[in-house]
Amino acid sequence: MKTGVINAATLLCELLRNQCGCGHTGSISCWDPIFASTAAGSSPERTGRRKEVLGGGDGPELRDFISGELSERSRWSEYRGDLRRQRGERLRLPPWLKTEIPIGKNYNRLKNTLRDLNLHTVCEEARCPNIGECWGGGEYATATATIMLMGDTCTRGCRFCSVKTARQPPPLDPNEPSNTAEAIAAWGLDYVVLTSVDRDDVSDGGAAHFAKTVSKLKERNPQILVECLTPDFRGDLAAVEQIARSGLDVYAHNVETVRELQRYVRDPRANFDQSLSILQHAKKVQPGVLTKTSIMLGLGETDQQIISTMRGLREAGVDCLTLGQYMQPTKRHLKVEEYVTPDKFAHWEEVGNEMGFIYTASGPLVRSSYKAGEFFLKNLLKKRKTENSAAD
Repeated sequence: MKTGVINAATLLCELLRNQCGCGHTGSISCWDPIFASTAAGSSPERTGRRKEVLGGGDGPELRDFISGELSERSRWSEYRGDLRRQRGERLRLPPWLKTEIPIGKNYNRLKNTLRDLNLHTVCEEARCPNIGECWGGGEYATATATIMLMGDTCTRGCRFCSVKTARQPPPLDPNEPSNTAEAIAAWGLDYVVLTSVDRDDVSDGGAAHFAKTVSKLKERNPQILVECLTPDFRGDLAAVEQIARSGLDVYAHNVETVRELQRYVRDPRANFDQSLSILQHAKKVQPGVLTKTSIMLGLGETDQQIISTMRGLREAGVDCLTLGQYMQPTKRHLKVEEYVTPDKFAHWEEVGNEMGFIYTASGPLVRSSYKAGEFFLKNLLKKRKTENSAAD
């Protein structure tokens, strides 16, 4: 018999116990002698028998339901599936990575607006598992989306990414900056994330297009906070500077994985040092801008490689770091080598905080543009602006 079935029965009997005159509070001795207990407690023999029937007794018990202390951890701690991939195998998705199918009024409204204005989001193109939560937001809550500029086709071919690729994507849409500003104004957002595909076919990599979009957003709403998650522009620091000086509030660029796995995971035109130089230059030309990057875990990296990568990012002056689980988008992409547990992600968050990152978000479903992170950064940026105004 499964643990969940036994616990459900236990809970039912607890609710009905007042109708029974046995006086065995919190037990179901009237119903099954296996679970009989005395007012003083269960005997070792009975406790052992109960654990045997429950399959080890590691699941949540009645007092957990009554006290409301049923922790998030209890939902996954009993998982006995493989977490590390063996040669020739594919790992099954563990329970902590399963999400709800996206539905709701906000989800449909946001999707329709995007289609009407011919806009794209990384949420859809990269098959983000958080799309239902970020786009839904509840009927009266603010939905969030990460707008993907410069089309839905990338000139790179990273082995983890599901975005379409081509040597010559369609030309840039000159109306996209204005359309983006119109959509964001319609949604009433006070924090927006802009990202893009790589456009190696464009002379400046699309930096001017990026900067123009930020400018249009600020024209419509000077108080809006803008985060730009940019490509590497082939290491062109002039392009980086143009965006850093565009009026944005957060400059983000993802290193994606540890230094040792860069060539295995990313397009050959990308590398760790190039990405690091972009983050450093953005901070150099605009010291007040927050810099941010992201690392995927589960690609075969070691703990020491993660620590070394985090240390290198912090030494380069990166302010914010997110760590999330890599999830294989299709069979054509890299297989997941390991599913990292929520406990291990919590450990990396502690490590990041100890290293001095202003903000570290680490969890299986955390992504660089996840709205929980936006909430924190929004309040941090507003606090900074208030302090700067007071100082002036």
